[in-house]
Amino acid sequence: MSGTLFSVALGGAIGASLRYLTNMSVMRVMGPGFPYGTMVANVLGSLLMGVLVVVLARRGGNDLAPFLMTGVLGGFTTFSAFSLDTLTLFERGEINLAGLYVGASVLLSLAAIAIGVLVARMVVPA
Repeated sequence: MSGTLFSVALGGAIGASLRYLTNMSVMRVMGPGFPYGTMVANVLGSLLMGVLVVVLARRGGNDLAPFLMTGVLGGFTTFSAFSLDTLTLFERGEINLAGLYVGASVLLSLAAIAIGVLVARMVVPA
C-alpha cells in the first residue's frame, strides 16, 4: 500500500511538472488570452489515457496503472484548472468564449480518449 501511494505521489509530481511546462509552452506560442494550455493538457492527457488503458491491459502492465494513470496523468490533466479558467472567462464577461472553451475541451478530450483507445487497439497486439 505505501509503495503504491509513493508511486502515485511521484507520478503526480511528474504530471504536475509536465502540466506546468505544457501551460508555459502553449502560452508562449498562443498567448495568454485563452486557456489553451489547460485545454491542451486535458486533450493530450485524454489521448494518453486511451492509449495507456489498452497498452497496460494487453501487455500485463496493470501494476503500472497507479503510477501512470492516477499519478502522472492525474497530475497532468487539470479539471480544477479547467473549472477556474471557465469561471474566469465567465467573470470577464466572455460568456460565449467560456461556453466555447467548455464545449471544445469536453468534445476534444472525449474524441482524444476514443482515438487513443482505437489507435492502441490497432497497434498493440491483443
